Amino acid sequence: GIDATRNRTGDIADSFNVVGVGYKHQFNDQFSAAIIVEHPYGADLDYSYTGASALQPAMLGGTRVNVEGASVSGILRYKMANNFGVHGGVRVSKASGDVTLRGAAYGAVSGYRAQLADNTALGWLAGVSWERPEIGARVALTYYSQVDHDFDTFETINGSPINPAGETTTTVTTPKALALDFQTGVAADTLVFGQLRYVKWSDFGVAPAVFNSLTGRGLVDLENTTTYTLGVGRKFTENWSGSMSATYEPAGDELVSPLAPTTGRLGATLAGIYTMNNIKITAGVNYTKLGDAKPQTGGVARAELSDNDAVTLGLRIGYRF
Repeated sequence: GIDATRNRTGDIADSFNVVGVGYKHQFNDQFSAAIIVEHPYGADLDYSYTGASALQPAMLGGTRVNVEGASVSGILRYKMANNFGVHGGVRVSKASGDVTLRGAAYGAVSGYRAQLADNTALGWLAGVSWERPEIGARVALTYYSQVDHDFDTFETINGSPINPAGETTTTVTTPKALALDFQTGVAADTLVFGQLRYVKWSDFGVAPAVFNSLTGRGLVDLENTTTYTLGVGRKFTENWSGSMSATYEPAGDELVSPLAPTTGRLGATLAGIYTMNNIKITAGVNYTKLGDAKPQTGGVARAELSDNDAVTLGLRIGYRF
């Protein structure tokens, strides 16, 4: 990408690793439970490009964001005799953040930094499902509630505290979401699957007290997203199977927050699955083409990001006992 003064941004997204764990227990034919540890949200961006001069200062150079998020979900499911089921549970979410705004695009608040300390909060999920195991059919609809975090926040500009009272509290609402998952057998040893997921990102906002008083706005403004996934799985032998799928998320307004500098995506995933006795190993690779976008401040485009992509490698090991 390039900024409005033709300085190249380079690669602003760092590589990162995510580890998740899940455990499911079947109590009887009706009741089952699961515990899932995952990282549903996060960000790691750094506009640390150089080449700017006094006459052409970098628009966003030095802007950084690091957001860490993890959740633990406890879910209970009850299966009824008519192939329907209900499920629900609680989510414990832990998050923290560190945001620095720097560059000519931020004017008087260039050099601003907000450090949001670790906070843990509760949410919930609930849903319904229907299944016919003999044909591999299953449909599940799940609602995920918003989670309200109250972060102790320390705000500075160029390293100097800007709030005489010290720390303030910033309330951040992680978005509610609705997911429809489905699968069905279409031929011998062949399965079609997919997901439709809606996330209400417009509920998400980060507005530390001093920054909000200086600018009249928050740090980030996001649009709602709907993501579509469709794929096919095939069993080749008793031990080997595989899948391929496509994911599409329509683009929204090309003017985006510098802290979330994409809109829309199109991706493909290939996975191989090896099963032996009680062990199931899945390995896969995803390639995603990210939508072009223009990071903005004050409604004015400050950079152009184009021809960007992401590659994800995944490994999952399951054991049934």
